[in-house]
Amino acid sequence: MKKNLLFLNQEDVKQCGGDDIALAINTMEKVFLLHYEKEYVLPNKTILRWGGKESESIKGRINSMPASIGGDFESIGIKWIASSPQNPEKYGLPRATGVTILNDPETLIPIAVMDGTLLSAMRTGANSGVAAKFLANKNSEVLGLVGAGAQNKTQLRAILEVMENIKVIKIADLNTERAAMFAKEMEDITGYPITVVENAEEAVRGSDIFITATVTKKPIVKKDWIKKGALYIHVGSHECEFDVIDTADKVVVDDWEELKHRGVETISIMFEEGLFDEKNIHANLGEIVSGARKGRELDDEFIYFNSVGLGIQDVAISSIIYKNAIEKGIGTSLDLWGNTKTLQQTT
Repeated sequence: MKKNLLFLNQEDVKQCGGDDIALAINTMEKVFLLHYEKEYVLPNKTILRWGGKESESIKGRINSMPASIGGDFESIGIKWIASSPQNPEKYGLPRATGVTILNDPETLIPIAVMDGTLLSAMRTGANSGVAAKFLANKNSEVLGLVGAGAQNKTQLRAILEVMENIKVIKIADLNTERAAMFAKEMEDITGYPITVVENAEEAVRGSDIFITATVTKKPIVKKDWIKKGALYIHVGSHECEFDVIDTADKVVVDDWEELKHRGVETISIMFEEGLFDEKNIHANLGEIVSGARKGRELDDEFIYFNSVGLGIQDVAISSIIYKNAIEKGIGTSLDLWGNTKTLQQTT
């Protein structure tokens, strides 16, 4: 039986819950649990780039992320997401842009194509929300952000959603004007005052939770900046010096195998150079969400969390958006097949 393809643009996605940070966090927590229970199929990311790993900071790259996840989601699909560092300043476009395709779990026929730019940012922020829920000190009051791009906006929203006692928010960026714009925009959205600080050191020092979400080519975070009991959420690539990870009381990741495969994060680089023993990874986050491993146990533990991002997260949140769109009658129905008689003759 012919089934049309549903197209959802970014505004459609928003109307179906794509901008709901609480929904995203709740969804990611379920995904991490299913990750622990191995209710998924997750091939390695395929990275399209024009040169070695270093070319990503100049030309950019495109990631292909196919995945299938079970549980309540029963969702199959793929995210195709590009990152072009020159887009914001040269073209006035987002650095990261993408689409997600969903397939019917029974027939495997494509059923939806939707904007993946917003959902990718939301699920990445939500990952950190889940991490903070299980790894941060409950009485955390100071949040430091390094990088005033789009990603730290959802990071900020996620932390405020799960942490009740945040009183001070600091933002640092190489471009102070961009940091000021970030502060103004996010103050209006969250209702929290945000202070622009001069550099990454000021953002990190004294912070109970700090997040780096940058496109830096060189590490910027030093171990001497980090207070006891802090949670470091590492979102970008090579953003901290090696000894930051060496001094962590607990190292937690979303998926160690995927981090090793991607190979651009600080911890992955250390591993490749023989400077990090994977036995020192305390847990994948799903193990902690499930209760199989402990999260934070002591107030003065320094915990390091690194997330590479998983395709199962994208197809899970996209499946919820798709179901909401069907229920609300939102989106554009497209005829993928054309002349069905011709289709039957050629298959």
